[in-house]
Amino acid sequence: MRSPNPSEPSDGGGRRRAGGLAFVLVGALALALAVAAAGILARTGSGESHAKVRPVWTWVPPMPHRRSYTASAEIGGKIYVAAGMVGNSGRPLDLFERFDPKTQRWSSLKPLPGEFSAGAGARLGSTLFVIGGNSPEVDGRQVFTYDTRRAAWRSIAPLPAPRTNLAAVALGDRVYAIGGLDPVNPVQTVYAYDPTRGTWSEVAPLPEALHAMAATVFKGEIWVLGGRLRSQEIVRHVWIYNPRRNEWRAGPSLPAPMDLLGVVTVGNEIHAVLESKYFVYDGTTKRWTRGPSLKVPRHALALYAAGGKLYAIGGCIVPQLEDSPAVESLRIARPG
Repeated sequence: MRSPNPSEPSDGGGRRRAGGLAFVLVGALALALAVAAAGILARTGSGESHAKVRPVWTWVPPMPHRRSYTASAEIGGKIYVAAGMVGNSGRPLDLFERFDPKTQRWSSLKPLPGEFSAGAGARLGSTLFVIGGNSPEVDGRQVFTYDTRRAAWRSIAPLPAPRTNLAAVALGDRVYAIGGLDPVNPVQTVYAYDPTRGTWSEVAPLPEALHAMAATVFKGEIWVLGGRLRSQEIVRHVWIYNPRRNEWRAGPSLPAPMDLLGVVTVGNEIHAVLESKYFVYDGTTKRWTRGPSLKVPRHALALYAAGGKLYAIGGCIVPQLEDSPAVESLRIARPG
């Protein structure tokens, strides 16, 4: 597996070139640097602003364990990452870990009641929902909740049908389990959980059967981005669900096909990351723009925002197809 924090390649030491040419080159370089520095100082002194520096992803402490296909959520400024798999062995996991962006530290928490991967995570209040997922020891209908105040897991009403590689999100007082595999073929079904009644019910189905997509809440609606069809085609589609009308409509297509992506809403923006692709949707201009690529391209990763930064967590490295503990952060504008 490639290191999550690779060092810069060495230049090999190099051979010294003989004669005056070396001194000429060194002198020319020094002169160029001096001129550039003087120009910067002159512009600063005259009150001109510095050129805008393009943000780049930087390393933060990696996960204690490498994994992909996790179920996760941000709660109270901390990022919770549950379950998942070690892809090259196919081993499902019951790991449960928390990252605190303020202290830049990971903590190991009480493991899940079962081992599985490709479930979906969602936050409702201070509670993490881990929904669906597959392994030999679960049936794909399981739903576990973790109360972050009591630090305790419990099992709640299962899904009406098995689901894996689905998306999940909370909006209002409901948690939605969207699409996924049944666990063989993608489905259109969307289930909504009512925590007061403790029951799941069907709402309007997706316009197409999808799995490996991502979901986020944006401007009071649920946005479902990308995914894969039964034909194995990866799509650019964006579907928007209005819970008041119980209707789906088409949204602004992604600039490129994406599946197994990480998505997060930050203020008036939606951020979508997959391998070397990073796109940002601006709710004001209603346009997608491209952002900087990850240092380690990954799919089946988690993406969250906290403290004015994005965090891209874990996932499967390409082209090696090995899971990674890598975590990268990117400074972004705080939501207005």
